[in-house]
Amino acid sequence: MDVVKELVKELSDEIEDYTRRFNTEDQLEWNLVLQEVSTFIDADPLMILNDANDIEITSNRLGEGGSPPLEHGMIVGQLILADALIIGNCNNQVKFSELTVDMFRMLQTLEREPTALAPQLSKPGLQDPTEKSTKRENPHKYLLYKPTFSQLYSFLSTSFKELPANSVLLVYLSATGVLPTGRSEYEGPYDFGGVLTNSNRDVLNGDAVHKRSQSYKEMHCLHPGDLYPFTRKPLFIIVDSSNSIAYKNFGNLFGQPLVCLISPTTYPKALQDQSQRGSLFTLFLYNPLMAFLFICGLSSMRKGLWDKCQEYLRRINRDIAQLLTHSRTVDQAFLQFFGDEFLRLLITRFIFCSSTLRLHKNFRETGNYPETYPQLPKEEIVENPHLQRHILELASMMDVQNYFQENNIDDY
Repeated sequence: MDVVKELVKELSDEIEDYTRRFNTEDQLEWNLVLQEVSTFIDADPLMILNDANDIEITSNRLGEGGSPPLEHGMIVGQLILADALIIGNCNNQVKFSELTVDMFRMLQTLEREPTALAPQLSKPGLQDPTEKSTKRENPHKYLLYKPTFSQLYSFLSTSFKELPANSVLLVYLSATGVLPTGRSEYEGPYDFGGVLTNSNRDVLNGDAVHKRSQSYKEMHCLHPGDLYPFTRKPLFIIVDSSNSIAYKNFGNLFGQPLVCLISPTTYPKALQDQSQRGSLFTLFLYNPLMAFLFICGLSSMRKGLWDKCQEYLRRINRDIAQLLTHSRTVDQAFLQFFGDEFLRLLITRFIFCSSTLRLHKNFRETGNYPETYPQLPKEEIVENPHLQRHILELASMMDVQNYFQENNIDDY
């Protein structure tokens, strides 16, 4: 972190010297860039401190053993995450250039740790030239900041067309919600609203000036029905929005693997005030321990305790994976995606998030909880007593168990 701060200070000095020497008129723009960088760096709600009280930088990319292992002989799908569309269109969220905090966090979640400098690698020249690496590549990503509907659909179509066999397309939507304009007798995939798309270049026939009739659907919006054509191939969707619940009304028309992870639509007031620094739901998918500490009011932690809690969280993820793979009632779509390390990690982190929020005393409204399509078994997985006891034990390690309900958990 010291190096980062030095670089920001150096950038600030360079901007000041540049504007003073050349008397340029773009000083305001450069100051805005500097402000964006500083705000982006400070977006994480937690500081990890070493023994010298210096801030430690932790990586959130997928490392060796980062995804819960599969039990020997467990039968899961062999699909591979090949492409990911990461879309950001949240109003007033911290960003740098055309990368919002949520987009950055999802980008890091779908990246592997570089292995080129790993100490356990063989020395150059000693590896058998016929030996092929077992490491898979990172999924290919499209980063779309405030795209219009036309742009978004164009990238979706391109990715869909080029998706290899036995591969998965992931669509991550971090966007402002668009509520339905009215109710109709038949409620289809265009009657629940969706998430916002940019209207700058999609305005037609003076639509920006004249208020549209309530009988029409919002055109600057990605409705659930807009994604139906792409369900002809395996599709994994993550929706983080104030109207994410619209995507619960999905339909699997073509029988291909399809899962949608749906964020809460509302948060307790104290967390709403922090929304500019990124969504809590995406934070759970990116760094679940940091999100756990955030909802418990902690802003710093010692590195030793952090490492101990991370190890315990890995144990929780292993148990979640076993709950899912041993379940007789879970929808097969989850298991079909479970063979991919990235998707397996996202699903287990989602379940951890859902179970944690249901135990937390501040999250009491129905809209405070994430959902899925297809629905996960609630009593068997999301509200499993064994998993709940793990979460309470994690809270006890940090001395924050007073934030959670214990009296509704029976002995397991």
